[in-house]
Amino acid sequence: MIAAALAQPSDLRLLRRELRGLLLPGQRELHVKREKEPRQRQLAGSISRLPVEVHVYSRTCERQEEHARQACIERLACDLLGRGAQRLVLDSRAELDRNDKTTISAAALQHPPHTRFAYVHVDSNSESLLWVADTVAWCVGAGGQWRRRIDSIVGAVIDLD
Repeated sequence: MIAAALAQPSDLRLLRRELRGLLLPGQRELHVKREKEPRQRQLAGSISRLPVEVHVYSRTCERQEEHARQACIERLACDLLGRGAQRLVLDSRAELDRNDKTTISAAALQHPPHTRFAYVHVDSNSESLLWVADTVAWCVGAGGQWRRRIDSIVGAVIDLD
């Protein structure tokens, strides 16, 4: 499962400020799954009020997790190309980043050149908007009350199975 937080460029400064404000002393990034339940509720509630829309992509992976991820990345890239997105920021996975680049480049070739966007891989502590996607993916995966807590910002859940 991957999630993509979609935001208007004019909202980026506000979003980053709000997200950095959720950090506890000593924290460099948010990972909702590492938090205790009361803090998870607080984070899900705060994030669900932000001016952002999140799309979640899922595909079952029994043994080939990377194949499932690339199917999700391909669909995400095609969706972004169709929306006229300007930039995609992905959480870096070191040497596996090359797989994402190959998939995104192949998807871009299927669309007109004027629809292409820039993309970059970064560490999640350097781009706070990645925390939104991470939190929503965790909540959707957990289901039940967690899914309901973030429903207001979930624009789509795309099952690729």
